Amino acid sequence: MRIAVLTGAGISAESGIRTFRASNGLWEDHCIEDVASVEGFMRDPVLVHRFYNMRRADAARAQPNAAHKALARLAQHHELTLITQNVDDLHERGGSDDVIHMHGSLLGALCAECGHRWPAPLAMRSLDLCPNCGKPQTRPDIVWFGEVPHHLERIFNAVEQAQLFAAIGTSGQVYPAAGLARHARRAGVRTIEMNMANTVIGRDFHEKRSGPASQVVPEWVAELCP
Repeated sequence: MRIAVLTGAGISAESGIRTFRASNGLWEDHCIEDVASVEGFMRDPVLVHRFYNMRRADAARAQPNAAHKALARLAQHHELTLITQNVDDLHERGGSDDVIHMHGSLLGALCAECGHRWPAPLAMRSLDLCPNCGKPQTRPDIVWFGEVPHHLERIFNAVEQAQLFAAIGTSGQVYPAAGLARHARRAGVRTIEMNMANTVIGRDFHEKRSGPASQVVPEWVAELCP
């Protein structure tokens, strides 16, 4: 079966990574505009690097949970496209090989001058030089507000060609990810949502399963992979 899965912050929360909260304008007690925008980076790159260095260290300490591992098992039995809004590498460390990070990755560095990408060290600095152009314009390879998510054509193609689309632990508040379920349903794809709480996009799903991802995802995968 062709399956497309979208995961959000909820799947990593059980591994100890705090979820992104936009409702109060804060992320890890920082103003979102200060740490997740080009303008914030230009205004204070030292703050931005310090913030993401902490996020990178937190992610390195976290361990994949049962939900991450279950999705790796799902890929062994079905044709799975795994899409994540998360910037950690818990899916990979949980056993998944081909993960589409639509919002970038903490493990990546990006040159704001020439666009070159390379693996990020555990700690990055505002004065780090780009290995390609030599300019001190190194930034985290994270998709910030106002920027276009990565791999959108591949993502939408996979969703509309799937036979089943699942959204796991995503709030449904950040687009274009929040529109994938509706896109799938319009294409005739069966949709299922797995979340702790109701979301604003709940009507886009044929089925809803409530509970922690570490519980409901392994149960769901067990049904598909007897």
